[in-house]
Amino acid sequence: MSDTPPLRFRPHHFLCALGFQGKGYSDDFTANMRAIVMGRLRTPEGRETRIKLTGYADDICAPCPKRQGRLCTNQQSISQLDRSHAAALKLQPHEELTWGEALQRIKQNVPPGALSTVCSGCQWLEYGLCEDALKRLHDSDEG
Repeated sequence: MSDTPPLRFRPHHFLCALGFQGKGYSDDFTANMRAIVMGRLRTPEGRETRIKLTGYADDICAPCPKRQGRLCTNQQSISQLDRSHAAALKLQPHEELTWGEALQRIKQNVPPGALSTVCSGCQWLEYGLCEDALKRLHDSDEG
């Protein structure tokens, strides 16, 4: 097992990481998200990356211009997204799992077309990036 500490993710960031295509809230946010997603999760050994669930600002949120300490300027909306994603992915508070296990959960529990419900209220939903990524996951041998 690696000595690298696990990534800290809010529940909705599992699907955000799946759908990430290089866009974000700011240059710093996008660079950080790219480092996490492209530099860790989508590498050959990325499926073994450990992730620990948190209910507060996480490693993806760190440079977000909407972050206010451990919370978000849109906390009510973010909390709703987190509840919806935690329920859909059957995530438990403080649970730890690998990215590979997260992909399996996404594939088993979030069918194509479900993001309009699971991600209701997300400003990124309209771009279709996450839905495209979800379809690719379901069409692949991953998960």
